[in-house]
Amino acid sequence: MEKTFNPHAIERTWYQTWEEKGYFAPSGEGSPYTIMIPPPNVTGSLHMGHAFQDSIMDALIRYQRMKGSNTLWQVGTDHAGIATQMVVERKIQAEEGKTRHDYGREAFTDKIWEWKEESGDTITRQLRRLGASVDWENERFTMDPGFYKAVQEVFVRLYKDDLIYRGKRLVNWDPKLHTAISDLEVENKDVKGHMWHLRYPLADGETTAEGKDYIVVATTRPETMLGDTGVAVNPEDERYKALIGKDIILPLVNRRIPIVADDHADMDKGTGCVKITPAHDFNDNEVGKRCGLPMINIMTLEGFISEKGDTYNNDGTVNDTITAPIPEKYQGLERFAARKQIVADFDEAGLLDEIKDHDLTVPYGDRSGVVIEPLLTDQWFVRAEPLAKPALEAVEDGRIQFVPKQYENMYYSWMRDIQDWCISRQLWWGHRIPAWYDENGAVYVGRNEEEVREQNNIPANVTLKQDDDVLDTWFSSALWTFGTLGWPETTERLKTFHPTDVLVTGFDIIFFWVARMIMMTMHFMKDEDGNPQVPFKHVYVTGLIRDENGDKMSKSKGNVLDPLDMIDGIDLESLVEKRTGNMMQPQQAAKIEKRTRKTFAEGITAHGTDALRYTLFSLASTGRDINWDMKRLEGYRNFCNKIWNAANYVQMNTKGEDCGQNGGEVELTLADKWIISQLQRLEAQLEKNMAEFRLDHASQNLYDFIWNEYCAWYLELSKPVLWDEDASEALKRGTRRTLVKVLETIMRLAHPFMPYITEEIWQNIKEEAGVEGETLMLQSYPTLDESKLDETAEQDIEWLKGFITGIRNIRAELNIGPSRELSVLLRNLSSDDQRRLNENTAFLKSLAKLTDIRVLASDEEAPMSTTQLVGKMEVLVPMAGLIDKDKEIARLSKEVERLNKEVQRFEGKLSNEKFINNAKAEVVEKERSKLIEAQAAKERLDEQLKAIQAL
Repeated sequence: MEKTFNPHAIERTWYQTWEEKGYFAPSGEGSPYTIMIPPPNVTGSLHMGHAFQDSIMDALIRYQRMKGSNTLWQVGTDHAGIATQMVVERKIQAEEGKTRHDYGREAFTDKIWEWKEESGDTITRQLRRLGASVDWENERFTMDPGFYKAVQEVFVRLYKDDLIYRGKRLVNWDPKLHTAISDLEVENKDVKGHMWHLRYPLADGETTAEGKDYIVVATTRPETMLGDTGVAVNPEDERYKALIGKDIILPLVNRRIPIVADDHADMDKGTGCVKITPAHDFNDNEVGKRCGLPMINIMTLEGFISEKGDTYNNDGTVNDTITAPIPEKYQGLERFAARKQIVADFDEAGLLDEIKDHDLTVPYGDRSGVVIEPLLTDQWFVRAEPLAKPALEAVEDGRIQFVPKQYENMYYSWMRDIQDWCISRQLWWGHRIPAWYDENGAVYVGRNEEEVREQNNIPANVTLKQDDDVLDTWFSSALWTFGTLGWPETTERLKTFHPTDVLVTGFDIIFFWVARMIMMTMHFMKDEDGNPQVPFKHVYVTGLIRDENGDKMSKSKGNVLDPLDMIDGIDLESLVEKRTGNMMQPQQAAKIEKRTRKTFAEGITAHGTDALRYTLFSLASTGRDINWDMKRLEGYRNFCNKIWNAANYVQMNTKGEDCGQNGGEVELTLADKWIISQLQRLEAQLEKNMAEFRLDHASQNLYDFIWNEYCAWYLELSKPVLWDEDASEALKRGTRRTLVKVLETIMRLAHPFMPYITEEIWQNIKEEAGVEGETLMLQSYPTLDESKLDETAEQDIEWLKGFITGIRNIRAELNIGPSRELSVLLRNLSSDDQRRLNENTAFLKSLAKLTDIRVLASDEEAPMSTTQLVGKMEVLVPMAGLIDKDKEIARLSKEVERLNKEVQRFEGKLSNEKFINNAKAEVVEKERSKLIEAQAAKERLDEQLKAIQAL
């Protein structure tokens, strides 16, 4: 082994070896254990969320592989309909000045496949950098032929089961991309806007209770009034009760619309009157259904005002009885231009009551950046309620368990109030809907046109046209657990690895993906008895990784961290360029640059994959959001160094030596017995941690054992034996064997968390440890051996550690160098203390640098000493002659004076009302903590000063 740990020297070499030798593939032996990777977008690149979840999955898979399971970590990517289409559209526009329409659908789709072959594997290359032990030989893509077949099959079967239908419904419409989008693709932004109060005249000479001939509605979207079909008031509102069932005359368009009663109208909010536009607002749409109001669509797909309103009944069928003409002056206006004109016309007509400033939340398309319009369009839908019932029962009866459990409530709330699912998208890239139309608009669903003609007896001379829409990517990814394994064919892979064991995901897609996977899987996958199969047994919900201030990471904030930068390092200038390179606004770029230079003044140093992974595990408290901590990352880089240095020490003392591999008498020291016993307890603890998905606890338990027990104590306790020329060969052999075998076991325990450093060290010590094998990742995971537990050894070592720590504390307090030998007195010993002293005097003298240890007689008075307690036993170090009294008094007095000033400064700051009132709470709390620390330090030094002055 090299003297210094260099992660880059080992990472790529080992990963390539593992992959080439097929170690990631299922072994074919043991019980199956399956994890499906949440398929990242083919356009994507690795971000901290990926790194977090993929590290967790890899740890679980490596752990189960070492436990002897037949593990499959299924890998693959999602075709990402909108994102991929946009990437290629921008590419051909920039390079060729063309649009997709210049190419046509088929040629443009070919262009996307070309891009995918050239550039679509960025994230899978990056996964390798994380050490992800996925089954690369069976990588899937949601548009590959086998998966395409599964998607078609599901659509056709659901349609035949009357669980898919086509209808005109309200959807999130992106006027720029010209497609419906899911709620997850909508970004709600808080903006400053206005609330317009508009007067709607009452019809037929009616008046309000106050004698007015109009009512006032308040709206943030005046342009939609062209499609109003009613005004709602609360049925309990005394101001308007008498008007329920009466009409108003809709201004500007001169159409009669009714006043209806509905609880949606809040008596205490606004004017108490709510305009209802069922075709352009989701809440209004629900009111319209309850009150039987028609829907009038007044917008084109591009977000312009139509030439006439299209009228529909609230079930989506065409309404032929109501006409909805739109005044010519508004026809063809862009929606926000129409808003401006309509407000002006209300004002001119004396119908603009008032305009108020208003804070509102506006939906934007996360891809297009434009305001989303709720719009009536023809879409394909899944009837969700029948599918939701068995999916709900699977969680209620425990067949599927959420970790942490509280996320079950989020799942229940969505599933018990589930709406039909819009599955069509107006794109060219994706799974084209397997539906065909004849010239009369009749629809036929089948796996292909030939099947459609055959099943419906449609002759060749009848023209059929396939639906232009594609399926929502959430539809295809809902089949991920079984579609990747060969369904609809009954493959051996499907029979072996389904249902899967655990899904690792974020809370934000519990409904969009998790719930839909459960619904689809339970409908299509049945066991031998015909009972629905669940897709997975556990759903492990992770938190969101935020920046060091607790803010969500986003490119616009310039606080995104690239996990590969944590691994490889990046200089400051490159980091600044990376974060500001695509910023459109110079002011925004300057702000981000300033923040970056302040936070990362020296750039980011390389830490390696193992340190990054271990940091992620340490933060993995189930379900909680995580504030990223660069100091912790640095700490785990130091941890890697600590392990490497320990391994070098072990090699130095065992390489080529007799470690008992070939037999021979072995005698174990107290330290040997203790570390072996502690190792058993660690093994049991880690098994519990992993079963409970507490990787944070597992990583902490491992860290504590390696750093605080093995490195800090056991290695030190081994030196008196190994360096003692008089020690017997059996004793040395026992210590050498314990040194290397415990280290080898640690490497196996830590491998799921830190795969690279553990593999490298294991390869270098396996011979001395007496183990065989090509790779650490296929070794067995250590388990508790109760016969090796030794409580007496554990208690005796704790006593020894307390004794040595006490001496070290005295040295620190009196500023006595570690090499200066001390004489120690003991008082108040129990029988166990006396036994431990008799058995370990040599250890104590060696490790604590003591000349002698003497037990005081019961009536003997001790000289002036500094004392530490080990249980009830007193450890005394006589102070006379150890220090220069005058110099030490002068030094301590100076330090006490400095601390006095510190205390006064903090007290002054915290008594300043201006500071308390204006500073952030966390800043004030930090200052209070500093005051408490300074006061405590001063008290300790005062005590030391008094003791020395008394000498």
